[in-house]
Amino acid sequence: METVEKDVQLSLLLVDDDRELCGMMKEFFAGAGHRLDCEYDGRRGLACAASGTYDLVILDVMLPVIDGFSVLQQLRRRKDVPVILLTARVQHHDRILGLNAGADDYLPKPFDPDELHARIRAVLRRTDATKGSKDVTIGDIRINATRREVWIAGSRAELTEMEFDLLDILMRSAGRVVSRDELTLALFERKAAPYDRILDVHISHLRKKLESGRGLIRTIRGVGYVFARAA
Repeated sequence: METVEKDVQLSLLLVDDDRELCGMMKEFFAGAGHRLDCEYDGRRGLACAASGTYDLVILDVMLPVIDGFSVLQQLRRRKDVPVILLTARVQHHDRILGLNAGADDYLPKPFDPDELHARIRAVLRRTDATKGSKDVTIGDIRINATRREVWIAGSRAELTEMEFDLLDILMRSAGRVVSRDELTLALFERKAAPYDRILDVHISHLRKKLESGRGLIRTIRGVGYVFARAA
């Protein structure tokens, strides 16, 4: 296993009952200058993730005591921290279930540590990209870029990190069709794969939280999405 290039130190949590894997990941991320804590069951992982100050949580789906999907659902009610799911279950339904629970990304097992590291940086880079950006307002929807908050008619909307980033891109490109490839590259640093539903799931969640039937985010079939200029 090669040592990854060092970058800004991160505080990470890995929740996985495979102690050998956890040990390997600790060594790998230490080589990049990061701190990786490990928990080995869902209950302890949830407590640690909810009480800690981690930049990102890496969460296995198949966990003892409490499964990863349940941990993620409970964590989302208590804290807004980016989460990447690890899963040996390759069924399409399981991936959608993870996204519906609020995962920012997922990575099938077995995986290359370098790919996990790249996905972590991609998720966190989206958050950093909004720092210093100007606020944007369309109709009664306002994005506070500094605080990464969204307000609708004076009330704060509860969005995940991924939902915020999607809305930020679409609103700053209002009136222009943003292709699926463009969104996937911006959010995950990879092109959209055939039959990959990750964007569709997050767009669906965003519509439910923002639109109330107003049709703000429009699907351009076979191309991408466009945010209406006026709300």
